[in-house]
Amino acid sequence: MNTQIQPSFVSDNSFSGGQKTAVLITLLAIVLILGIYHETIESIVAIWNRSETYAHGYLIVPFCIYMIWKKRPVLASVDYRPGYVPLLILAGLGAGWLMAAAASVQVAEQYALVAMIPIIVWAILGWNVFSTIIFPLAYLLFAVPFGEVFIPPLIDFTADFTVNALQFVGMPVYREGSFFSIPSGNWSVVEACSGVRYLIASVTLGTLYAYLTYRSVTRRFVFIVCSILVPIIANGMRAFLIVMTGHLSGMRLAVGVDHLIYGWVFFGLVMLLLFWLGSFWREDHLPVVSDRDLAESDQASSTVPIKTTLGMGVLVVAVAAVWPVYLHYLNNKTDIRPIPEISITDPSGKWKIDPTQFSDWMPGYVGFSRQFIGHFQHENQHIGLYITYYRNQQQTDKLISTGNVLVAEKNSGWRNISGDTRKIALGATELSVNENVLHAASDHLLIWRWFWLIDQETDSSYRGKVIQAVNRILGKGDDGAEIMVAAAYEHNPEEAVSVLREFIADMKPVITESLQVVQSESTRN
Repeated sequence: MNTQIQPSFVSDNSFSGGQKTAVLITLLAIVLILGIYHETIESIVAIWNRSETYAHGYLIVPFCIYMIWKKRPVLASVDYRPGYVPLLILAGLGAGWLMAAAASVQVAEQYALVAMIPIIVWAILGWNVFSTIIFPLAYLLFAVPFGEVFIPPLIDFTADFTVNALQFVGMPVYREGSFFSIPSGNWSVVEACSGVRYLIASVTLGTLYAYLTYRSVTRRFVFIVCSILVPIIANGMRAFLIVMTGHLSGMRLAVGVDHLIYGWVFFGLVMLLLFWLGSFWREDHLPVVSDRDLAESDQASSTVPIKTTLGMGVLVVAVAAVWPVYLHYLNNKTDIRPIPEISITDPSGKWKIDPTQFSDWMPGYVGFSRQFIGHFQHENQHIGLYITYYRNQQQTDKLISTGNVLVAEKNSGWRNISGDTRKIALGATELSVNENVLHAASDHLLIWRWFWLIDQETDSSYRGKVIQAVNRILGKGDDGAEIMVAAAYEHNPEEAVSVLREFIADMKPVITESLQVVQSESTRN
């Protein structure tokens, strides 16, 4: 017979006056800092409101408060001693927030701000309090609406799983990227089918379940890993079953909104099964308070250094407030003068302007300051050059954004079949580019693209964001452009490689010089 041990060594109302004062100082500091960073908080809430995927964010804070409330007997028994080491971490998070804000990386801003809350608790109340409620404080990170970055790989996995499963049961399949065809009809794995909603919900609930149900770190870790893997695999199974249902019903069932409803029902059953299996190893009947907690509680001092605590609260607010102040300074330096037109011509005369378009494809970029679209011809070779230029970037109008896509509309007739990176030898130098293959009904394009960021170039969106942030913080501005070159081919993308390489070798110096002229003329004092 299991006997549950209650933490009866202290009553619910045994907090000393000094402890209560320290908690109030901490809460006041948190409120002040959240007010200073109100735009970041507003961006989190706005995403909760508009996206069902992240609507669970409203529940995270109540969950955390409940878990902290359950710890109040232990919290009333430990030392409250401010620490100076967390100030260094707080300063690092503030610098990270500034970098993210300078590069308009909203999710990084949000994570940096939410991560400040546990560090504030550590700094003002001390390590003993922080370590006691470290999980509830860390669980606040689930309030950040994060997960869109996983959509492309989840789409790829779901498409791979579905196609392989169809082939396993003997179904003939023709596939192009995330689009595939079977004898009864055509299918595609889109964002709604990626399973990202299932994954986010599973990890959020699974982590909470693991904390409340298990005491062993190993069991908690294993269950959280299962809560990640199970919905990914289950979504692949869901997609396969939907396709098979549509096929066997003559494309009458599971081809509309009913397959989304089926998806949530299927996911609910999978999660119930996961939690049911996890309950066989539950440990929530074991003591919540360890012998170590009891031993430490006997030695805890009830004296709280109020003056030191108050001073630390003021210092915490000051350290956190520096970064928004500097960002405000950078924003006030915004140059609103017009940006000149981009002009690209070959001074050697080799690549002549082609008045006709060899393709109707257009990249789907929004909010740009300037755009250049040109078609060039040399003998029987045709090249399309597309340059999108950004300056004074905002959250909705920025160079490196998921809103900027190669294929803007589903009904455009174009499909992004594959993407990769390629290194191009240009004499003694090397250029790394992103490579994409696009297909239409009768046309095929090979696209090479890279970012120009004032005095640096890269094919990496992550490195590009860092370069942009550093440029802006150092006062260079946030000018940037994406350069794309496109060539057609008939059968194999390698057919277009030689013409693209030749064009870049000839024209890259001209393109770079033209962009530098645009940047220098628009920022000239």
